[in-house]
Parts: sequence; structure tokens; C-alpha cells
Amino acid sequence: MLWLVIPIIAGAVALLCAAYMAWYITKQPMGSDAMQNISAAIRTGSKAYLKRQYKTIAVISIILGIIFYLGFDFGKLPFTSAAFLLGALCSLIAGYLSMDVATRANVRTAAAAEKSVPKALKISFYGGLVMGEANVALSLIGVTILYWLYGDPTLIIGFGFGASLSALFAQLGGGIFTKAADVGADLVGKIEAGIPEDDPRNPAVIADNVGDNVGDMAGRGADLFESCTGENIAAMIVGLALYVATQNFFFVIFPLLARSVGIFATIIGIPFVRGKEGVDPMVPLRNGVIATVIFCVIGFYLLTMSTLNSLDLFFAGLSGITASLLIVLVTEYYTSRKYRPVQDIAEASKTGPSTNIISGLAVGLECTALPVVIICGAIASAFYFGGLYGAATPGVGWMLGGVYGTAIATMGMLSIAGMILGLDGFGPICDNAAGIVEMSGGSQEARRKMEAFDAAGNTTKALTKGYAMAAAGMAALLLFRAYLDIVHVQVVDIVQPQILIAAFLGAMIPFLFAALAIRAVGRAAFKMVEEVRRQFKEKGIMEGRGKPDYGRCIDISTLAAQKEMILPGLLPVITPILVGFILGPTAAGAFLMVATISGFILAMWMNNGGAAWDNAKKFIEASGLKGTDQHKAAVVGDTVGDPLKDTAGPSIHVLVKLLGTLSITFGMMFATYALMH
Repeated sequence: MLWLVIPIIAGAVALLCAAYMAWYITKQPMGSDAMQNISAAIRTGSKAYLKRQYKTIAVISIILGIIFYLGFDFGKLPFTSAAFLLGALCSLIAGYLSMDVATRANVRTAAAAEKSVPKALKISFYGGLVMGEANVALSLIGVTILYWLYGDPTLIIGFGFGASLSALFAQLGGGIFTKAADVGADLVGKIEAGIPEDDPRNPAVIADNVGDNVGDMAGRGADLFESCTGENIAAMIVGLALYVATQNFFFVIFPLLARSVGIFATIIGIPFVRGKEGVDPMVPLRNGVIATVIFCVIGFYLLTMSTLNSLDLFFAGLSGITASLLIVLVTEYYTSRKYRPVQDIAEASKTGPSTNIISGLAVGLECTALPVVIICGAIASAFYFGGLYGAATPGVGWMLGGVYGTAIATMGMLSIAGMILGLDGFGPICDNAAGIVEMSGGSQEARRKMEAFDAAGNTTKALTKGYAMAAAGMAALLLFRAYLDIVHVQVVDIVQPQILIAAFLGAMIPFLFAALAIRAVGRAAFKMVEEVRRQFKEKGIMEGRGKPDYGRCIDISTLAAQKEMILPGLLPVITPILVGFILGPTAAGAFLMVATISGFILAMWMNNGGAAWDNAKKFIEASGLKGTDQHKAAVVGDTVGDPLKDTAGPSIHVLVKLLGTLSITFGMMFATYALMH
């Protein structure tokens, strides 16, 4: 158990690193009074929304915690229910910390843009990296301490389920909030009124900036926290079987040690992100990712050889690390305005919104192919190398060794999560900063710099969503195997009608969930458009006779998010439970596997397609064509992509992880109920 000190130390180092970067940010100048006033309004709105949202999530979590106690822990120590509540709490803390630092970094990035690109890049990147380091550290420390206390990874799966449930509501609610405001602000402000994106006369503009923080920061922070947590626990469960066969305890705790290596590699990779005047911000950010990957590979080799003593298992881990880098590169190609797909959408906008949307749909559908090929190759490679180890080790065998190979590959992929999350947080901070510069009357030079940062931020947000879904796809076999181990099932026979029915239901769930999420944005955006139109008409804002009521628009998004997130949020909780009890534990396994595959492809289409639409609009704006028919067509395409990339797409990632952790949590109940009936 002495080895468990290492993850605790690594987590503590990550938290200290995050604390230093947060301190550094607070010491930077906040700019003019106008900048500070706008930032204060965004910060106040973000905190008010999270307070209301967290109350709703807390009520749901407490109710489920009581149900878990009665179902799993009644009459004994509350292992599952306590782990569930702790996971939900840690997920919410991770989200809040992400939002808090982002609302401090946005105005300081805006102020720095008036003087120095390197300084602006450092502040915004540090702001995002606080989210990355804090999330990874909280997840690692939480899982390690619970394992230390419980001694059995199957008892702490509730921690992952609690994190997944909180993350789903946080991501979904935040996504509904931000896109209702964004769509309303764009349609009325840009197209009807012909004013810039962040014009202070637009009543929805503050709500739009608040949405960046509650959706892209708090929501994504909670999302990646649960991703690291759930896959970590599943890998430990699979490692139990190898521990029994080999008596090597490292098979169980290797995921914790691997993530510790990732933390140190991320910290070493931070200095490689150095901005320069006139250089695309994506260049230093990409350098940081590449450096982190290299250090991860070195650390992974040393760790694997010193604990598992297998070059084959190192190559399995290398498969995951390589896949994560390839996914980042492919996502950048499909979402950056420097490359063909985005430029094709911009070109198609010349003939109107219809051709823009057709081109965007084609790009979104096309961009699913390479990620699927990459994940398939990584799974095959990891399984092969793991199988080689298993075949050569008495008591393990090809199959179990192969599955553990995919577990190590998943840990390899997650080892760079801190750096990837840093890139993700960079996006909304820059989006806010660009808005603050424009609304405060900043210089044209600062606006030009922040436009480049904002475009890079759109790409980095897409990179993280692609990376998160890739991790979910990579973990599909791992979660499936962990579930089968829990319910003691060896083979899933798809010829059985109940298995096929469950598979169809699993394929359908991500689509139904996405429909509910997108419809929620549509209803909320409708109210937002009406409110913005009303204020323009009745207040005479454009004529200078009145001032916009930002608070009213924030209230519309807040109420819509609170109301609309409940139904789609409960769908992935209720459905797999019904499938497990009605169709049986084996059918629930088929449901889980097909839902993961279906969700992976759908989310990739939504995330990358939506980001491509957004950057096509920014490509046209950077070409000096604002206000033209081509630009207006691109704005329409952007509003189509908005709920895809920022609401439904990222929420599907949480959906498939929630299905996995919930199935593992309830697996034994499914099996017991099936035996009784």
C-alpha cells in the first residue's frame, strides 16, 4: 500500500501547481474600469447560475444517494452511497473551480492583449490549465483515498457514477444556457441589427459570455473529472483478475501510477507553451501537447518496466498515447480555419445559408471516419500487445491480457488529460476576453489579436471534445469487460432477441438524448430572440434612448437551463436500469456497448461539424467581409452548429460514460434479479 502515496503526492503537486497559476493570474492588471465592470457582470452572472444549478443537482444527488443506501448499503457500511455522494460533490467542486479561475483570467487576458501577445497567451493558458490540473488531481486523490479505505475497486464505482451524474447535469444545463444566449444574440444582433458579435447594445451579450463559463468551463471541468474517474476505476477492476493470476499488486494500482506520470509530464510540458508576436496561438499550444506526449512516453516506459516488467504492455500504453495525439491532429484539421474543410464551408456561404448548411453537414459527417479508424487501430494494437503478454504469462491468457492492454492504452490516453484540459479552458477564456475588449472599446490592435485567440480557442475546444470522445471509445472494451466481470457473464449472444432489442435501444438513446437537448436550446433561444427584439423595439437601444437589460436575458437562459436539463438528464439513468431488470444483465451489456459506439460517432459529428461552422464564420470575418450576405449565411450556419458542438455533442460524451458507470454499479442487482426470476 506504500505505493499509493505516489498518486497522493502527484495530486498534491498538481493542486499546488494550479494554486500557483491561479495566484499568478490574480496578480496581473485588470485593465480599464470599463473592462472590470463587464468582467464583474460576467462573474456575478456565472456564480448566480451555478448556485441555482448546483442546488438542483444536490437535491437529485441526495435523493439518489438515499436510494443507493437502501438498495446497496442498508444494514452495513455505506460504501456505495457514500462514494456516490463524494463523486458528485468532487465533480461539482471541479466545475466551480474551473469557472472561478476563468472569470478572473478573462479580463486580465483582455488587458494583456493591449500590450503583449505572449502575456495574453500565458494568462489565458494558465487559466485553462488550472482547470486541467485541479480536475486531474481531485479525481486521482479521490479514487486513491477511497481505494485505500475500501480495499476493493468494485466498491468505489459509485464514486464514478456520482461524478458522471453531476457532470451530465452540469454539462447539459450549461450547454443549454450558453447556446440559448449565443443563438439569440447572433440572430438578432448580427443578422437583424447588423451589429458586431459582442456589441454592448445587444441585451443577450452578457448572458452569452456567462454561458461560456458555466458551459465550457464548469460543465467541461465536471465532464473531464468524471471521464478520468470512471475509466480509472474500470481499469482497476479489470486489473483485479490479473492480480489474482499473477499476485502482482501493480496490476490493480497501475492506473493510479500512470495518471501520476501524466501529471508530472504535463507540468514539465508547460514551459513549452510560449507565445510570440505575429505567431498563430495554436503553434505554441500544439508544442505544449507534443512535449507532454513525449514526456508521457518516457515516463510510461519507466513505469511499465519497473512495475509490470513487460515491453508488450508498454507498447499497449503507447497505442493509447499515440491515438490521443492523432485525434488532436485530425480534429484540428477539420475545425481550424487554416484547412480545407472550414474554408469549403466559408466558400459555400457565398450562395446562401442552405449551401452553408449542406457543406457543414458534409464536413461533420466526413470527420467521423478518421477518428473511428484511429480508435479501431488503437484498440486492435493495444489488445494485440496485451494478448502477447497474457499468452506468455501462466494463468492470464490471451483474452484477459488483451483487455488489460486496452485498459493500459486508455490510461495512456488519459495521461495527457491535464494538458488537453488546459487547451479546452483556453477557449472560453479567450472568447470572454475578446468580448470584453470589444464591449469596453479596446483598441483595434487588441481586437485583432483576440480574434485570432478566439478562433484558436474554438479549435482547442473541439480538440478536447474529440479527445474526450476518443477516450470514451478507447474505454468501450474496458468498461464492457468490467461490466461482464461484475455480472459474471462470459459471452453475449447477439442472436438472442432480447440482446438484439437491447442493442437497438442502445443505438437509439444517444439520438433521442441529442434531440431533447437540441430542442431545449431551440425553445430557450426562441424566448431569447423575442426578448432581444422586444428590448431593441421598446427601449430604443439602437437610437441611444435606452440601455439594454442584461439581467432579463440571463434569467431567461437560467430558467430554461434549469427546467430543460431534467428530462434528458434522467433518460440515461432510467433507461439502462429498465433494460437490465426487464431484459436481463446480458442484454444490459449489449445496450451499453452499442450505445457507446453510436454515441461516439454521433458526438464526433456534432462536435467537429459545429466547430467547423463556427470557424467558417470567423474565417469570413477575418477576411474583412463582416455584414455581407456571405457572412450572414455563415452566421446562420454557426447557429445551427452551436447546440451541436456546445450542448448535445459534449453531453453525449458524459452520457456514454454515465451508462457505463451506472451499468457497473447496478450490474450485480441485474444478475441477482435475473436469478430470482
